[in-house]
Amino acid sequence: MSNLTNKKILFIICGGISAYKSLETIRLFKKKGAQIKTILTKSAKEFVTPLSIASLSQGKVYEDLFSVENETEMDHIALSRWADVIIVAPITANTITKLSQGSSEDLASTVILASNKQIFLAPAMNVRMWEHNSTKNNLQTLKKFGYKIIGPVVGDMACGEYGEGKMSSPLDIFDTIHNFLSKHEKNKKVKALVTAGPTNEYIDPVRFITNKSSGKQGYEIAKSLSKRGFDTTLISGPTNLDIDDNINLIKVETAEEMFKATQKNLPSDIAIFSAAVSDFKVTEKKKDKIKKKENITINLEKNIDILAYVSNHNSMRPKLVIGFAAETIDLEKNAISKLTSKNCDWIIANDISKRNSGFESDYNEVTIHYNNNKKEKLSHKKKSEISEEIVDRIVNQMN
Repeated sequence: MSNLTNKKILFIICGGISAYKSLETIRLFKKKGAQIKTILTKSAKEFVTPLSIASLSQGKVYEDLFSVENETEMDHIALSRWADVIIVAPITANTITKLSQGSSEDLASTVILASNKQIFLAPAMNVRMWEHNSTKNNLQTLKKFGYKIIGPVVGDMACGEYGEGKMSSPLDIFDTIHNFLSKHEKNKKVKALVTAGPTNEYIDPVRFITNKSSGKQGYEIAKSLSKRGFDTTLISGPTNLDIDDNINLIKVETAEEMFKATQKNLPSDIAIFSAAVSDFKVTEKKKDKIKKKENITINLEKNIDILAYVSNHNSMRPKLVIGFAAETIDLEKNAISKLTSKNCDWIIANDISKRNSGFESDYNEVTIHYNNNKKEKLSHKKKSEISEEIVDRIVNQMN
C-alpha cells in the first residue's frame, strides 16, 4: 500500500520532551494521505500545543475527558471505534503504569481501555526509568494484553544521560504502522473461520454429555484475527463469553449444529478448529426426563469429525487448516498422528492435565506442529497472548 488514503489513525501524545517528535510523525502520515485525530494529555500540552498539532494533522485535537464540545461531537467509545489503529507516542512510564492497571482517569486512557483496535506504544523515558523492574513488569503486562511496543532505542537523552530509553524515530514509527496497515488492508479480503467452546450432546431434555472447554482460547484467536483486519466468523458452542461486534458470532449447541454452521460458512481462506467437539453423541435421545428409578442403557455413536471433513474437502478446503489437540498423555505423538490423519496444515497441541493451563484457565502452553515436520513451542502465558503469537504466524504465512 503506497499511500494511506482513507486510513484513520488516532494519535495519543503523552508528556515528555519527545512529544515534539510527534509533529514529524504526524507529518509523515499526512503526507501519505492518512486521516489523523489526536488526543493530548494534560502534561503533553507543556511540550506541544493543540494549534501546532491541528495545523499539521488537519484533524480534531481532543484534550479533556468531560469537554461538552468533545462529547457532543464524538464520545470516547465512538472515537476508539473510529480509528483503524491507535498510536501512543511518546508513552511515559506513568502512562504505562496506568494502562497496566486498567486505569481510565482521563480521555487518553479511557479511549485506550475502550478500544478494540491494535494499539502501538512508543516509550520514551530516562534510561534508569526504562531499566527499572516496575517498568519492565508493566510492559510485560501490556504485551499480554495485546499491545505492540515500538522501541525504545539507545542514544543521547535530553537529561544529558546516554542509554536505552530514547523514543524511536518518527520514520521507524511510521514504517511500523505503515507495514501493519498494509497487511491489515490485505487481510480484509481474507475470510477466517474459528470454532470454539464445547458441544452438548443431550441424553434427555435436561442431561447432556459435554467437556470442560471454556472457549477462551478460540475467542481470543477470533479477536486477534479481527484486530488484524481478517473477515472473521466465530462458531461457538455454549460459553459465557462476549465477543466484539465486528466478529460474526454464530452460537450452536451440538456437534451436528456446529458441523452444519461450518458447512454454511465455507468457503473460507483460514479455518481454525479450537472447539472441543464431543466425539460421541447419544444414539437416541430420551423424549422425557429420565427418572432415578429407571434402569437405562445409553448407546453412543460417533459424531462427524468436522476437522477431518473440512481438511479433506476437495472443492472448498481452506488454504490454511489448523486443528487443536487437547491431550493428557503422549502429547507429541498424538499431535503428530492427528496432523497426519486429519490432513491439517498445523496442529496446536496442549497438555490439559497441567494446572493453570488449558481448559477453563486464562493461561495456556502450546506446541505448534507444522506439516513440514517442524514444531514450535509457545511458553506458558495468557491465552490472549498465545492468540497474538498464533495470529502473528498466520499473518506471516498468508502474506
